[in-house]
Amino acid sequence: MQKGRRLVLSMGLAAIAAGSLAFAQAKPRVVKIRAKRFTYTPNTVNLKKGQPVTLELTTEDIVMGFNAPDFKLRGDIIPGKTTALTFTPDKTGTFTFLCDIFCGDGHESMSGTMVVT
Repeated sequence: MQKGRRLVLSMGLAAIAAGSLAFAQAKPRVVKIRAKRFTYTPNTVNLKKGQPVTLELTTEDIVMGFNAPDFKLRGDIIPGKTTALTFTPDKTGTFTFLCDIFCGDGHESMSGTMVVT
C-alpha cells in the first residue's frame, strides 16, 4: 500500500507542476502601441502564432479606434487611458489593423500590420 500511495502522490505533484508550468507560459507578451493622428507607433508588430499577446493602446490626441478584423479584435482608444486587448494569434501571415473612428483628414491612411510567424 505504501508504494501505491507514493505513486499517487508523485502523480499528483507532477500534475500540479505541469499545471503551474502551463500557467506560467500562458502569461501574455505586452506590446505597447501609441496612436497619434494619423499613425500607429509601431506600425508593424511582429507576433508568434500561439503566443498570447496583450496590445496596450494609448493616445494623447482624440478618440480613435483600433480594428484588426482578421482576429476579430476591436477597441476604442481614449486619450489618457490605456485600452488593453488580449488575444492569441491562431494563424500566420501579414494582417492589417486600422483606425475605424474618423479622426480627421488622413484618417483613411491610418493603418498598420501584424506579422505572425
